[in-house]
Amino acid sequence: MTGLDDLPLRDDLRGRSPYGAPQLDVPVRLNTNENSYPVPESVVAAIAKAVGAELRDLNRYPDRDALALRADLAEYLGHELTTAHVWAANGSNEVQQQLLQAFGGPGRTALGFTPAYSMHPLLALGTGTGWVPATRGADFGLTAADAVAQVREHRPDVVFLCSPNNPTGTALDPDVVAAVLAAAPGMVVVDEAYAEFARPGTASALTLLPRHPRLVVTRTMSKAFGFAGGRLGYLAADPAVVDAVQLVRLPYHLSSLTQAAARAALAHRDALLGTVEAIKEQRDRIVRELRRSGRRVADSDANFVLFEVAGDQQATWRTLLERGVLVRDVGLPGWLRVTAGTAAETDAFLAAMESM
Repeated sequence: MTGLDDLPLRDDLRGRSPYGAPQLDVPVRLNTNENSYPVPESVVAAIAKAVGAELRDLNRYPDRDALALRADLAEYLGHELTTAHVWAANGSNEVQQQLLQAFGGPGRTALGFTPAYSMHPLLALGTGTGWVPATRGADFGLTAADAVAQVREHRPDVVFLCSPNNPTGTALDPDVVAAVLAAAPGMVVVDEAYAEFARPGTASALTLLPRHPRLVVTRTMSKAFGFAGGRLGYLAADPAVVDAVQLVRLPYHLSSLTQAAARAALAHRDALLGTVEAIKEQRDRIVRELRRSGRRVADSDANFVLFEVAGDQQATWRTLLERGVLVRDVGLPGWLRVTAGTAAETDAFLAAMESM
């Protein structure tokens, strides 16, 4: 049987494993930051109707520019954005891959402030873009001065900022984004996958778009919308950025079924986003209870919580799994990440923690 070692695989891919969190059949799965609430029946019916209307014409290619969907996304985002400011793809990962294909590539570099979303360096690897792992403070924070100093040192072609940051959960001060924009020689991508969960008063980088043509804000419908299985991510940027991304996008990359389902979900946003406040309540409850037990916990503006454990985090991860609760080991020594889900899931997680 042929193995990877028998194939002419790129040298920089040898010895690597595919990205992905464990998919285990356990009672409480809190490891992938999914929305734990199922899609409401009224929205299921609306999506089914929208998808059904597309079935007869599946012999035809979809709208390759997804104009109607992009118009709906622009209307959802507000900030006087138009269809020309928005681009959509199969999850924000594909959006970010396209950005690296357009603005990164061989001979160019991308920089991110770790710990951060672990897909960013993998996307850089896949597009032949060099990766610079910049650092955060001991408390996982990022100041404007530290960020600017590292950007000026490395002069990357693409800078990734996460707000709220994954896996730490905390949103960035807009002053940090503005300072990086002033210092960066290339593109600045702000990953706002968890923006809908931010605490009151947290500003989005969308407010900076009118003054910064090299700024890109990426979003997803996977989290707050509970649309992870639908695979729909998008960006907001200057129209010239959208034009650039279309140079590298695959033809007809978004199926007509995906576009129809996403538009139906956006039309019923109130029902889908109705779970956000409940999830935030559970997030804040997790933070409060873990701190009450004496653990260090990172401030969170997302639908997850990063918390410190005593000693080996892998041992704690295994113990929680034995108790039927699956959380995420993100590779930070002494820390684990748990998704905020339903009240019952929080009960199970906290009970498992208390039993150790």
